[in-house]
Amino acid sequence: MRSWASSLILHKKIKTTVAKAKALRIFVEPIINRSKDDSTHSRRMVFRRLQDKYAVSELFREISVKVENRPGGYTRILKTGNRLGDNASMCVIELVDYNENMLVVREDKKEVETTRKSKRRKRSKKKKSEITEKK
Repeated sequence: MRSWASSLILHKKIKTTVAKAKALRIFVEPIINRSKDDSTHSRRMVFRRLQDKYAVSELFREISVKVENRPGGYTRILKTGNRLGDNASMCVIELVDYNENMLVVREDKKEVETTRKSKRRKRSKKKKSEITEKK
C-alpha cells in the first residue's frame, strides 16, 4: 500500500483496478490531510506511513500547497473499462488538482445560435425564394 501511495504522490496518477484504487484512497487521503501542517511532527508521521523521503518531500513541497484550501476529496477515480485478460474493472486514480485536462478553461468554444427546426426551414425557404428571384 505504501508503494502505491508513493507512486501516486510522485506521478500524480496511477492506472489500477477499482478495488485497489478505493483502498488506496482510504490510505492516501489522511496522509495528504496531515501534510497541510508543515511541522516536524507531521513530517515524521507521514514518513512513518510512506517510508519514502522523496515522496514525503514532494508531498510537503508541492501537493500540500495546492490542496491547503480544499477540505477533503484530494483524489479522483475515473473508471476506464475492463482489462482484456481477466475482465477486471480498471480505473485511473489521480490527484484532483493535477489533472491538466480538467483544469484548462476552454475559451475557444464558439457560441452556437440555437433555433427551432421550424425557424430553420422558414429561413431556408426564404433563401431559396430569394435565389430564384435573383435569377
